[in-house]
Amino acid sequence: MRLPFFSIATLLGVVLLAGCNYPGEETVKEKDFSTSATVQTAFGAAGSTFAGPIMSRWIRVYQQAHPGTQVNYRPIGSGAGIDELKQGTLEIAASDAPLTDEQVRDMFPVVQVPVAAGPVCAVYNLPGLKAPLRLSGTTLAGIFSGNIISWQDPAIARENPGVSLPHLAIIVVHRADGSGTTSIFTSYLSKVSPAWTQAVGHGLSVNWPAGIAQKGSGGVLDFVKANVGTITYAELNYAKEHQLPVASIQNRAGTYIAPSPASASAAIEAFGADLDKDMRAPIIDPPASAKEAYPITGLTFFLFAKDGSDAAERQAMRSFILYAINDGQNAAEGLDYARLPKAIRDRAAALLGEMTANGQPLKAT
Repeated sequence: MRLPFFSIATLLGVVLLAGCNYPGEETVKEKDFSTSATVQTAFGAAGSTFAGPIMSRWIRVYQQAHPGTQVNYRPIGSGAGIDELKQGTLEIAASDAPLTDEQVRDMFPVVQVPVAAGPVCAVYNLPGLKAPLRLSGTTLAGIFSGNIISWQDPAIARENPGVSLPHLAIIVVHRADGSGTTSIFTSYLSKVSPAWTQAVGHGLSVNWPAGIAQKGSGGVLDFVKANVGTITYAELNYAKEHQLPVASIQNRAGTYIAPSPASASAAIEAFGADLDKDMRAPIIDPPASAKEAYPITGLTFFLFAKDGSDAAERQAMRSFILYAINDGQNAAEGLDYARLPKAIRDRAAALLGEMTANGQPLKAT
């Protein structure tokens, strides 16, 4: 029998409302929307755009080996991912800015596990340049604060001797959404520029003193690609995808370093002692002894509740995260991420031992 149109519309509305999680209703699990009869367990993840490309690879490879598990990831920005985790509408938030102890106290117990690392780049559109732009941290802060407004500013000219800089105004572009990439970038500017620290500070979102706001890494880079004279900040893999150049940034050793998996790895290694104490330690602006380190580098974390009620789901989550921090690292450098050092991977694996289901430790697998 054919259903009347209003019945179809009503059914569709029920499906859409099912995910709203109104008070007194159960949260609809990801597996309830699975399109495959072979899926036994599914869980949702969202957050970092920085981690988007490697997450796509991890999910594809993992699901091929584990057809009974489905992982759904949405690159909506670190801030939005954390908000959804707090609301209980997903199982894993990916964030390039881990939660502080104070932030964790304001929510349920959370485990934070580093899973990826890589450089954040200054990306620009200056077609006439034949070599990568070179910028110091001080000059970069001056540009994004709106104090340096011309590409022919003396500060930029000093750092790029012999380069014919265009007679153009600088157009700054920044993220409109809460972003871990923003947190890494503004943390770096705060560390190298006291003026930036006092006027702007750092975080997932800041009150930008200058520039045009666009949503997501794709949004800022689409704008930069379409407009000459622009500059923004984004992940190396996204910059390459958009075929846009990235600046070499001066580190504390005085060397202008291009962003790459190798130079990001050098930054991680420079902070080994700090990371041993707390894996949330920032890895920006390494000391002068790290001559080959790129100064704007960050870690991405998976954040998830320490305890949960679905034991099968929790087992699947742990299995996927273990894959990401171990075999999944084989994909890192090919996607312009830095491979996590063994010490970090071992500590990340140990943190997974804190996961429980209904207060009980997960079964060994």
